[in-house]
Amino acid sequence: MKIALASDHAAYDMKEKIKEFLNSREIEWEDFGTFSNDSVDYPDFAIPAAESVAGNYSDIGIIICGTGIGMSIAANKVKGVRAALCCTEDTAILSRQHNNANVLCFGARTNSWENAQIMITAFLTTEFEGDRHIRRLDKIQSYEC
Repeated sequence: MKIALASDHAAYDMKEKIKEFLNSREIEWEDFGTFSNDSVDYPDFAIPAAESVAGNYSDIGIIICGTGIGMSIAANKVKGVRAALCCTEDTAILSRQHNNANVLCFGARTNSWENAQIMITAFLTTEFEGDRHIRRLDKIQSYEC
């Protein structure tokens, strides 16, 4: 498994912890930035990470900012990405089971490191249920504005 990682300045420190967490589990990752606590624009990092997932260069993404909201909005602009803004283990599990989410988003300012680890583990270990959920995803994927 390969994970696309990205953060803005508000979540840079948490992203660095996530890299250590993934390394300890021997999970491959690619860091799409940012690379410091200096103020940046979150779409500059969310979109390349999301494109990596959409292009099948990465299996899933984990992208974070202060709240996770901006990153999730930006990532969901990329066709083929289903970015889920999660705040609990249950939302991480259900985003995979029911929505086949391929990008996990959350806020570094709104989640503890302990909760982040729980959500990441849940997201990485939960499978899509398929079945009735496929019909619903097909309606989203085929929709054109």
